[in-house]
This record gives sequence, C-alpha cells and structure tokens, in this order.
Amino acid sequence: MLNNAIIFLLQAVLGLLTIAFLLRFYFQLTKVSFQNQAAQMIVSLTNFAVKPLRRIVPSLRKLDISTLMLAYLTQLILTVSLLWLKGFPLLIADNQIWLVILGVSLIGVVSLSLSIFLYAVLLQAILSWVNPHTPIAPILNSLTYPILNFLRKYIPPAANFDLSPLVFILAAQLLLTTVLIPLENNLLSTLVN
Repeated sequence: MLNNAIIFLLQAVLGLLTIAFLLRFYFQLTKVSFQNQAAQMIVSLTNFAVKPLRRIVPSLRKLDISTLMLAYLTQLILTVSLLWLKGFPLLIADNQIWLVILGVSLIGVVSLSLSIFLYAVLLQAILSWVNPHTPIAPILNSLTYPILNFLRKYIPPAANFDLSPLVFILAAQLLLTTVLIPLENNLLSTLVN
C-alpha cells in the first residue's frame, strides 16, 4: 500500500515537473510573452534547474536545449524510479534494457508534448466561445498559432467556422492512441518478459 502511494506521488510530482519544463521550452519556442502571470509561474517553478544547466548546456540556434533536456531527464528519472519500485532488477540490467528505458522516456516526453498542445487547442476552442478575453488567451494563442496556422492553409473554414482545432484534436488523439501508447506498452512489455 505504501508502495502504491509512493508511485502515485512520483508520477504526480515528476509528471508535473516534466510538463513545466516542456511548457517553458514550448513557450520560448512559440514566443509566448513572459509578462503573463502563468508564464512567469512556469519560469519561477523551473528556474531551480534551468539556470544551472544553462551554464553547462548552451542554446542551439535559439532553442533552449537545457530545458528540453531537463524534461527528458525528469521523465527518465520517473521511468527508472517506477521500474525500481515495481521490483525490476535495474542493477543487473544489460545495455539493451537501458536502451528500452531511454526509449520509453523519450516516448513519454513526446506524448506529454502532444498532450500539452492537444489540451491547449481544446482549451482555446472552449474559451473562444465562453470568454475569449481571459488572461490565459494570449498564451494559448501564441502556443497554438504555429500548428493551427499550418492546418488552416489546408483546411478551409466551413460556414465561417474554423475546423483546424477539431482536425488537430482528432489527429493528436489518433496519434496518441494508435502509435505512442501502444509503442510505449510494447517497450514496457519487453522489460517484463
């Protein structure tokens, strides 16, 4: 029972920390204004690790590699911790097992990234009907603009309704359920067998 509580806490804390690192990375990538309180909160929550790592890992063509690396490392720590708590013999694992663990962590980062954009598009679509002038609207607009603008080039509006959010939500859900989740499950099943 205590083991289940520890697993739950690890998944919650490290999962949220991974999301915070990814949000900071995508906020910088999509040029979200850091004057917004939500963006400032993400920066203040992640500064403890981002600032020291930036001294070691420089940015690459204005991409904040250190923040993306922290998201991956957090996901890797989560994967290793969960396997250890479930009794997996990590100390005697060979190189192939560690490659699988690295792959599972990478899939976790990709899945969380896709989920961030999925929920941002969904929230933006809902808020555009309910309250388009909410303080989080500029963040959502900046974050989702590159994806939705790309889709708008190929998907014309239907009776003045923008269908690009719906298409993205369906495509993201399809990618998650048919590719990423089964791939992660297959990799994890190789660890058990």
